[in-house]
Amino acid sequence: MPLNWPDEVQSVFAGDLVTVSAYLTPAGGAIVTPVSPVGLVDPEAGTIAMTSSLAFPAKLKRLVQDPRVAMAYFTREHGFATAPHQVLAQGTATVPAQPSPEQLALVTRQANTFFGDMPTGRFWDWALREYVEHRVIINISLERVMSWPSPDLRGAPEVYGRPAPQHPDPQAPPTGGTGPRVDTAKFRRQAQAMSHQVIGYRGGDGLPVIAPVQVSGHSERGLHLDVRPGLLPPGGRRAGFAAHAFRPYAAGVSNRVGTGWLTVTGDDVTWAPHTSGGFSSPPNKSLHLLGNGLLSKHLIRKYRRDGTLRELDDLRAR
Repeated sequence: MPLNWPDEVQSVFAGDLVTVSAYLTPAGGAIVTPVSPVGLVDPEAGTIAMTSSLAFPAKLKRLVQDPRVAMAYFTREHGFATAPHQVLAQGTATVPAQPSPEQLALVTRQANTFFGDMPTGRFWDWALREYVEHRVIINISLERVMSWPSPDLRGAPEVYGRPAPQHPDPQAPPTGGTGPRVDTAKFRRQAQAMSHQVIGYRGGDGLPVIAPVQVSGHSERGLHLDVRPGLLPPGGRRAGFAAHAFRPYAAGVSNRVGTGWLTVTGDDVTWAPHTSGGFSSPPNKSLHLLGNGLLSKHLIRKYRRDGTLRELDDLRAR
């Protein structure tokens, strides 16, 4: 039976411009990535959705192998949602082999609403062909929705669907050690320059969990995080981190993401980055689109030549 949620949550699902998604790694950690779901939600079916380009097949491959996913609606910036509720949605993703023409048409209409009308003409049709046409729509059948009426996530959340599990037990540390493996001071500077910061990990029932945090400093142990007491599980575990910022119409996007080791001991919360990545796009919408289009064109051709897309198609077919 499809999951139901109230109008306040529906407003958030339908209106947030940029959210973050999380999926699991084979080692039991999580990858957290900012996304723009353009309000794709079907309350009657109990689903939300996001799109992804075939130019980034690693995420799609992992979702086919392990479809447990979460989406956090924590920003409420430059979008259309009016409710203050902070929402975490968890469920199971389906990566179809090919979206229907109706789905692609819906995504185009929604994208024009959230991002503004796409430029047209012979040059733009060529530049954006792979970016627009070579996309998949990832449908997420929701199993649980957690909603905090307060923007600072104080108090117990309202839970729709499966009851929230207990905090997961601590994980065994990685063989390479738990300390930082990248420049922590640089990572801190980059993260603190962005207004939205989250941490993601595997929850007590195996579904990813995403929680808002704030980087307050760093030491030899890693980044020091401020977080509402009780929101994160005690002990140590693999966890993904994302900091991001964006302007109206999702132009001028910047993010800094990574995987690492999260340690929670009472009020002391640290995250030691093991990997680091990210990018910044121009604040000019046309330049932003052109960059996305040319990058998608290059990567699609590359992955066609080396067989990556064929491997993904075979995996989805199986």
